[in-house]
Amino acid sequence: MTLVDNETALADRMLGGWTGRIAGNMLGKPVEQGELWTRERIDRYLRQAAALPLTDYLPEPTGDFEIALRPEWPQCVRGRIHGSCRDDDVDYAILGLDLLETHGYGFSTEQVGDLWLLRLPFLQTFTAERAAYRNLANGLKPPLTATYDNPYQEWIGALIRADIFGWTCPGAPRRATQLARRDAVLSHTGNGVYGAMWAAALIAAAFTAPTVRHAVDEALAVIPASSRLARTVRRVVSLHDTRMSWEDTLTTVAEETSGMGWIHTVPNAAVLTAGLLYGDGDFTRTITLTVRGGLDTDSNGATAGSVAGVLTGAEAIPDQWKDPLEDTVRSAVFGFDGVRISELAERTVRLAQAEP
Repeated sequence: MTLVDNETALADRMLGGWTGRIAGNMLGKPVEQGELWTRERIDRYLRQAAALPLTDYLPEPTGDFEIALRPEWPQCVRGRIHGSCRDDDVDYAILGLDLLETHGYGFSTEQVGDLWLLRLPFLQTFTAERAAYRNLANGLKPPLTATYDNPYQEWIGALIRADIFGWTCPGAPRRATQLARRDAVLSHTGNGVYGAMWAAALIAAAFTAPTVRHAVDEALAVIPASSRLARTVRRVVSLHDTRMSWEDTLTTVAEETSGMGWIHTVPNAAVLTAGLLYGDGDFTRTITLTVRGGLDTDSNGATAGSVAGVLTGAEAIPDQWKDPLEDTVRSAVFGFDGVRISELAERTVRLAQAEP
C-alpha cells in the first residue's frame, strides 16, 4: 500500500519519475562515452555552442569539435527530438514494469532472467547484462549468471534497472531495496548490487522526503556502511556540506575513485549524488549538472531525472523537457515500442497502489 495518500499527487509524481528518467537519458545520450567526453570537454562543447548555463537538451554541433557526438545525436538534441529514442536505460524500466505486472512482487531472480530471454534482444544488452544473458542462454542459473565470465559485476547496469522498484514502493525505501536486490543479483555482485539497492531506495524515498538531502540520507541507510559505494556517497555529502563548489567536489572525488572506469557504479554514484545535492530539487539544474559531470552521462542523467521528477511531479517539469518527448517511448522490449509515457506511468501507479 502506498504511503503517498493523495492519488492525484501520486499520479503526478509517478509521471514525473518516468518523464524525468526519459528526459535525463536523452540529455546525456549524445555525450555518453566517458573516457572521451570528460567533464571539461562537455563544458567546452557547451561554451562553443553558447549553451552555458545549460537549460535545455544539448545543442547540435556547430562547426568542428575535437570529438564527435554519439551517432544517435540527430534524434536527441534540441530542435530535433520527436519522441524519445531507444535506450537501455529506459528499456529496463519498461522490462521491470512488465516483470511486476506478470509475476507480482514475489518474483524470483530466475523469472527476471526468463523475461530477459523472452522480451529483450541480446544485441541490446551490454557489459554485465550481456554476460548474464549469455550465461542464461547457456543454461546457467543465478547466482552463477552474475559471476561466470563476467568482468563487469560492479558496473552500473543493475543501478539503471532499479527505478521501477522505487516507483512501485513510494515512501517505502527498504521494501524497494529488497526488490532491487532480487533483480540485481542476476548480473551483478558487490557494489554493483548495492548501487541498485541505493538507487531504488533513493527513488522510493523521494516520494515522501521533504528535501533531496533527506532522500539521499535515507538511501544511504539501506547499503552496507563500509562499502566503497556508501563511503563515496558520504564523501560527496560531506564535501557539499562544507560548501565546496560542485566543480571542486567532482574533481576531489574523481581523484579518489580514479582507475575504477567510467561505467563502474562507484564514480557514477558520486556524479549522481553531486548532481542531486547541488541541484537542490530544481529539475533543470539537477539533470544538467549531472550530465555535465561526465562518465556514464545518459544513465546518470536518467536516474537524476527520475529522482528530481518524483520530487517535483510532472506538472512542475519545465516544458522544454516534456514537449519534445511527445508522450512517446521507443523501446527494444518486445511489445512496448511506441508506448505512451503516460500509459507507463498509469500502469506503475496501479502497481504501487496494489497490496504487496
